[in-house]
Amino acid sequence: MHMLLVITGGVLLLGVFALFGKLWGGDVAGVAAAAKVFVPVWLVVALVNMWIGVTKAGYTMVQELPILLVVFALPAVIAALFAWRLARG
Repeated sequence: MHMLLVITGGVLLLGVFALFGKLWGGDVAGVAAAAKVFVPVWLVVALVNMWIGVTKAGYTMVQELPILLVVFALPAVIAALFAWRLARG
């Protein structure tokens, strides 16, 4: 359940980035740039989530690495597809 909440939070954060990209950029190029900026920010958030899982929840690195991959990859792939689609169209 926690994993689903974190992934949902990532998608919502992507939406916030896209909104600010639209507000500051004024066009689809600003939204696409915001989606690209989202990916490294999301990586940091996912790594912090993993660190909390290892230090506070008692999981091992080996147990947390697949979770890190899924938690990071789903919103990052959505952001990449979003940026690609905006750049294309």
